[in-house]
Amino acid sequence: MRILMLSESDPAGMGIAFTKAINQHTEHSCRLITLAEKYNFGFEKDIHVPDEIWDRKLTNDDREKYLPMISDVENLLKHSDIFHFHILSDESMEIGPFKVKDFIKGKKIVHHHHGHPDFRANPDKYRVKYQKLKRKVLVSTPDLLLGMPPAYWMPNLVPIHNPLYMPTEERYEEFTIGHSPTRLSLKNTAELITAANKAGVNVDIIMNTPHKECLRRKQKCHVIFDHLQGYYGVSSLEGLSMGKPVIAKLSDWVSINVKKFAETEELPWWGWDERMFCSVETINFVGFIKRTGELNRDFMVNHWSDKKVVSRLIKFYETL
Repeated sequence: MRILMLSESDPAGMGIAFTKAINQHTEHSCRLITLAEKYNFGFEKDIHVPDEIWDRKLTNDDREKYLPMISDVENLLKHSDIFHFHILSDESMEIGPFKVKDFIKGKKIVHHHHGHPDFRANPDKYRVKYQKLKRKVLVSTPDLLLGMPPAYWMPNLVPIHNPLYMPTEERYEEFTIGHSPTRLSLKNTAELITAANKAGVNVDIIMNTPHKECLRRKQKCHVIFDHLQGYYGVSSLEGLSMGKPVIAKLSDWVSINVKKFAETEELPWWGWDERMFCSVETINFVGFIKRTGELNRDFMVNHWSDKKVVSRLIKFYETL
């Protein structure tokens, strides 16, 4: 299969993560086209076509420079077997001089949702849309199934054998909780800071930071705090892969689905108790953190590898 992923911006870097995993772990080919960036994360790109390329102020030499990329885009639009749209993207996308709708005939199509606020607030709008179009839908976390029952949960993935996602011995000198919120109000950052202040421990708040630097800082933390919204984020998977204890409040519904996918009843996330860091100086707590981290790394290797996730995606494609 020739898969083309299409997105305005790359959702938490999952577009490029899935693209690379498909190419690495399967016999199929995948490319990713993006048009914009958010939050200055600097995720790796495949084909990036920002609007400024078509600014009339560009010289002919500038336009000449982009011709090979435009030729590549046209070829992919023509010859891909599957169009995999991320976030709210669909065939109304315009990529440089091309309108995706002009290439839609004969393509297998999937829409992949990652928790955009409009999707969370108005799931029926999208459910009716896809029902009319007779299209299949993926969601990135199990909680989104509640608003889109016909969808299929496709877990996010991280490249567990990439050095940036592996355990290291380097740590901040003082006990530090790592937290990388995109939106403070949605990630329980205030609760974390209040509890950390009471316990007298450090918090590394990582925002508006290139993703590679974000990962390096997380590797130096002792514990990762995701959020308490009832599900998990990519930050959880990063921390677990690095062999860190990870805090996130999972709902019963999310836990049931995760256990089924992971094929284990033992989930690695820590629950939340604002008093939990009051004993960080004790030998028992330090040893507990170390043992927990080792188990969490094993969980990712044995139950949530990028190879396992992408195998699930390929099986889904075969149903289109």
